[in-house]
Amino acid sequence: MPASHFNSRIEVIRGLVERVVFHNEENGYCILKIVPDGKTGTASLIGKAPRVVAGEEFEARGIWEPNRDFGPQFKANELKLKRPDSLGGIERYLGSGLIEGIGEKYAKRIVEKFGPKIFDIIENESKRLEEVEGVGKKRRLEIRESWMKQKAIHSIMLFLHQHGISTSRALRIYKTYGDQAQAVLKENPYRLAQDIRGIGFKTADDIAYRLGVANDAPERLKAGLLHVLETAAQNGHCCFPEAKIAEKAIELLGASNELLQAQIKQLIESDQIERHGEFLYLPHLRAAEQSIATSVKVLAASPAAYPSIDEDAALAWVMKKTGKELAESQQRAVREALRQRMLIITGGPGVGKTTILRSILLILQSKQVKLVLTAPTGRAAKRLSESTGLEAKTLHRLLEYQGEGGWGRHRGKPLVGDLFVVDEASMIDAPLMAQFLSALPPGAHLLIVGDADQLPSVGPGMVLHDLISSGASPCVKLTEIFRQAASSRIITSAHAINRGQVPDLKPMSRSDFFFLEANEPEEIRDLIVQLAHTRLPAKYGFDPIADIQVLTPMNRNLLGTESLNHSLQLVLNPPNELKFEIERFQNTFRVGDKVIQTHNNYDKQVFNGDIGHITAIDDDPVKLHVRFDAKRTVEYEPGDLDELQPAYALTIHKSQGSEFPCVIIPVSTQHYALLERSLIYTAITRAKKLCILVGDQQALSIAVNKQESRKRFTGLGSMF
Repeated sequence: MPASHFNSRIEVIRGLVERVVFHNEENGYCILKIVPDGKTGTASLIGKAPRVVAGEEFEARGIWEPNRDFGPQFKANELKLKRPDSLGGIERYLGSGLIEGIGEKYAKRIVEKFGPKIFDIIENESKRLEEVEGVGKKRRLEIRESWMKQKAIHSIMLFLHQHGISTSRALRIYKTYGDQAQAVLKENPYRLAQDIRGIGFKTADDIAYRLGVANDAPERLKAGLLHVLETAAQNGHCCFPEAKIAEKAIELLGASNELLQAQIKQLIESDQIERHGEFLYLPHLRAAEQSIATSVKVLAASPAAYPSIDEDAALAWVMKKTGKELAESQQRAVREALRQRMLIITGGPGVGKTTILRSILLILQSKQVKLVLTAPTGRAAKRLSESTGLEAKTLHRLLEYQGEGGWGRHRGKPLVGDLFVVDEASMIDAPLMAQFLSALPPGAHLLIVGDADQLPSVGPGMVLHDLISSGASPCVKLTEIFRQAASSRIITSAHAINRGQVPDLKPMSRSDFFFLEANEPEEIRDLIVQLAHTRLPAKYGFDPIADIQVLTPMNRNLLGTESLNHSLQLVLNPPNELKFEIERFQNTFRVGDKVIQTHNNYDKQVFNGDIGHITAIDDDPVKLHVRFDAKRTVEYEPGDLDELQPAYALTIHKSQGSEFPCVIIPVSTQHYALLERSLIYTAITRAKKLCILVGDQQALSIAVNKQESRKRFTGLGSMF
């Protein structure tokens, strides 16, 4: 293909699909070998189609791109396919395996016999197929049934495309509703927002508009009200004031308050929402908080039932065994844990939570108490395991999560153990905590460990905070910073921020905490890149990819993850001719890149927040190999890559439960909407050896004086 094709000019090309190299049914992503009209030889085409069959004719709009390994490639942003007209195309189409009962051999015979009339013959005169050698009644019926099924799929896909629904969404809709897809959309397109992951109210509303649904249709108003409540849940609320819901729904829907009140009443009568006082709830969130309250009341009211323990002797024994003298406050915490059926241990960094936990576990282990350790994320579970020397699992793995809301462990099939220890509890949302508590066996003991001043869970609720502030459970609050920790400016700065004070920012030699002044976003970005690429590796010996982590409040803007990842990847893992790379979903992936999994994938056993490194990229067929830890390498096909993102820079929320040798944090008024105390506090406490803030002091001052994440509407605290 001449070089002139590679000029990024939008073109429309037509031709024949010779071979389907790759097709992902989930999102429609495909790699096709094509024969373009008017050109000699074949080329590759990359695009999206709900289904694609060898032999089909195509029309594609996009650009030609050079590719060193595969030759010319056409990158299509629009791709239309239709049944072929030419005899060669028809034969290839029928012999592709699309129609059951027809392989390459029978496709040749059938096309030789009937020519271009074959599609009409299959549909309307299928008895004539028996004129072909080897086709009897059974095969003939199989061919016609398969053909009609494929025709139905094609017709549904066409309907969805005509109404502006993308290929990937069309596939999800068809997989969910099958042959009923058109009927469901015509009856109530807002069902999509309830039934299909990735389709929200706004998409469903666009489809409804195209289908002619009236602005004041009851189904639209109900869907809009549910959307407001679901958005509140996505922002961390378990319930929301009814007046605020009506206000937001009026803005969203352009409907009158009177019409909305009538639909709120109907939603309550049909049990789709619940009203409690001035608040409205989604029923599953109300049920989760009630379940937590019930479980906690039972646990907190029961005394510990451990084997007989002489507390003084046990403390003396454990201090001798560990070689660590426990302070008076730490000894009190250990004693409390041995007396209570349920205990919360909370406190910031450097207050000795890990030392206390290790002591408690050693004492109980010596009494043959069966211990079960868990944490919300894989990285938090790994840290818990490393600090205690015992196995720790994620909550999802412990509870045997089966996807789609199904759990292997629950009230009817409880967990097995005597003491259950949950670490990093600030990250646990209300539905997950409810599921965990309901799966505890009768007679179980519970020890919850966490820092209530960190960011609350990404999901709805403030479970740890509500349990502590309500006094529902015995709780030990650790405040004493121990001598070794007190020499760390990371720890003293974090505690200062937590008290609402801007920490001491004067530079000190041999410090582990620095603030570097920079004002403009471009200046902050360039300084972060310079620190990660050259200055910190040179001064401290850090590996720039493995040891240094940039943490930022948001994804967008110049100082968000997307921009910072692009800038950091360019210098830390630049392109070169020897390094194969693949570009998918607006990201470029290279061997050596640090990446993060962004969704739970139970088939691959990788979970949201897992960080890995790309170890290899195969080019034919394309596959990515990502190593997540010493024992686990996972393969990704091109269509799976929307689950991966570069991880040189992460959001602070994604970093919860993790520790990194060195952390760099941009602090800028560009992030004004997200600047708040818990966010900065959480980011700083992720650093083990070195923490550097880059930005302006005004932005840091704004963050320290704001506590937005605490303003969540929950009902748990009032249930005790």
